[in-house]
Amino acid sequence: MSETVADQTSTQQAPVAEVTPPIVVSLGSQRPSRIRKLKRGKGRLMDEVNDVVQEVQSSLREQAADKVFVPVVLIYRRRERDSLGLWPFRM
Repeated sequence: MSETVADQTSTQQAPVAEVTPPIVVSLGSQRPSRIRKLKRGKGRLMDEVNDVVQEVQSSLREQAADKVFVPVVLIYRRRERDSLGLWPFRM
């Protein structure tokens, strides 16, 4: 019985998916209202992400046919330095 299971799994091949590198869009520091709109799929930031995806698709032309592009969006906020820092050593 174990031979038939092994034979069946070897004859059925899973379709091979082509992996495309992610599209990384760095939007920098943004206001909370813009981030909320982006999460909802609206607003100025969403337009910027869509523009980048369209730019990548147009630059790849034939290679982009039948591919789905998934953007990775980075939004960051610069953290302020601790006001205490090295407190016992500061003057």
